[in-house]
Amino acid sequence: MKITRRAMIGGSLAAAAAVGLPLPAQGHGRGGTDEAVTRYGRVRGRREDGIVKFLGVPYATPPLGKLRFKAPKPPRPWSGVRDTVNFPNRAYQVAGAEMGTGRMPAPSEDCLYLNIWTPAADRRRRPVMFYNHGGGYMIGSGSATGQDGTNLARLYDVVVVESNHRLGLLGYLFLGDLAGGDHAANQGMLDILAALRWTSENIQHFGGDPDNIMVWGESGGGAKTAAVYTMPAAAPLFRKASIESAAPLRFPTRSGATARAERTLSLLGLTKAEIPKLYDIPAARLLEIQQSEAANGVAPWGDPAPLPGFGAFVDGRIIPRHPFADGAAPWSAGKPLMVGTCRDETVFFSLFGPPDIFRIDEAGLRSRLSGTYQGAELDRIIATFRRSRPGATPAQLYFAITTSPIWRDAIKIAEAKAAQHAAPVFMYQLAYRNPTVVPGTDFPLGSPHASDINLKFANTDKNLDDILYADRSPGRLATARHMSGLWAGFAHTSRPHAAGVPRWPSYTPKTRSTMWIDAQCRIVDDPDRAERLFWENRPSTAG
Repeated sequence: MKITRRAMIGGSLAAAAAVGLPLPAQGHGRGGTDEAVTRYGRVRGRREDGIVKFLGVPYATPPLGKLRFKAPKPPRPWSGVRDTVNFPNRAYQVAGAEMGTGRMPAPSEDCLYLNIWTPAADRRRRPVMFYNHGGGYMIGSGSATGQDGTNLARLYDVVVVESNHRLGLLGYLFLGDLAGGDHAANQGMLDILAALRWTSENIQHFGGDPDNIMVWGESGGGAKTAAVYTMPAAAPLFRKASIESAAPLRFPTRSGATARAERTLSLLGLTKAEIPKLYDIPAARLLEIQQSEAANGVAPWGDPAPLPGFGAFVDGRIIPRHPFADGAAPWSAGKPLMVGTCRDETVFFSLFGPPDIFRIDEAGLRSRLSGTYQGAELDRIIATFRRSRPGATPAQLYFAITTSPIWRDAIKIAEAKAAQHAAPVFMYQLAYRNPTVVPGTDFPLGSPHASDINLKFANTDKNLDDILYADRSPGRLATARHMSGLWAGFAHTSRPHAAGVPRWPSYTPKTRSTMWIDAQCRIVDDPDRAERLFWENRPSTAG
């Protein structure tokens, strides 16, 4: 069973049906091709697995040559019918860094394509689920197997759209304050904006409703979704959003992005006057710089480091403000929002090293936390979490404490949204206790970071050789049915709902109602209240 970094990004149909997943529609999509029209030319997709797949549809001109570091340009029109039946190039990135690499071409700068999974390329107006892939702005693609849109489209009558977009240095190196010309800020986010605009303008020809687009994403994709929620130009293009396993209250600043660009030029041995040479440097060399110490990227949540990595930043125009640190963006006030985390997020980040962390004792717990908390505060946080989670082992306490800041900031997002009193916000925790044991230990996985991806895509039939997704128990299949159903229900009606799941109230500071997603879902008001109060009462200068 694999434990790989590729995991960053329901059983068989019979097994899914056994736990209540809706069966696929019969009689459509048994083979062959379908065509659809776009503003730039006709495309041909393939009918397969009960749906129609349009793979590798261009939404912008390839950002090559002098278009490197520039805002994306519209795609060039074509004549005839363009085949869109194969997965497109991933954005330039470290090779082999995600699941599904065997079914897509190697990374390339020629990456501005999207995939569409639709029940039919007809004139019906189905909800559109526009997904931003994860990978912390550094890796990932809209073609990874765990987030394949086939099952969502077939089971829930939705259209799924996923884009590839520039990542890392190529997507976020900011030259605008160092050189003249039309160097873009946040070019990777401008790619996503271009893909979203393409979707709004063309999705009606693929069976989707351009007036009912949901933007969603997990981890780095959750941070990208928060950026979209904060971009004024994106506001007319979508109706609702979901920020998952990411709680970006603030982004790096323009000055920080400029400092990172200056550092990058220094590592390349270039002066400001030599910036035009950047267009001729091989992408492989730029990737080497990205992978050096200069590429220590900002996590998808929390405050930025003094010298930020390559990712979304507040440039003053495209992203004019922090996402939620000063309240939610007023231009998105009327857009319903989902926000939440996995119960055991940080377990994921310890799966790639020695298993010692999963066997720590009390002394080991204190030692590992001492880099962040000291003295009386260390005593308080351990005592708080031990009272909140009686019977937890030292390792379980460690992961609860290190996961908690992500949940704390997700709460702040929900509070900022609720304070607008304009559209509901719905909060959740994925709490399914995956019994799969970390190899070499007796520590069960629980619900780590990224374990939600296959669940909400109803893809429990995929990635079965990976530790995060190998569990095929009835409990996990039921959890997948609930989670995928809730997300699709939100796409349909702007209120998350699913068969066999309690009514999900919106989140308010008074009730703090939270959907506890599991084999048996339930509503929990103010979960882990003592832990929340610890963070609220913690002095801002602590740590």
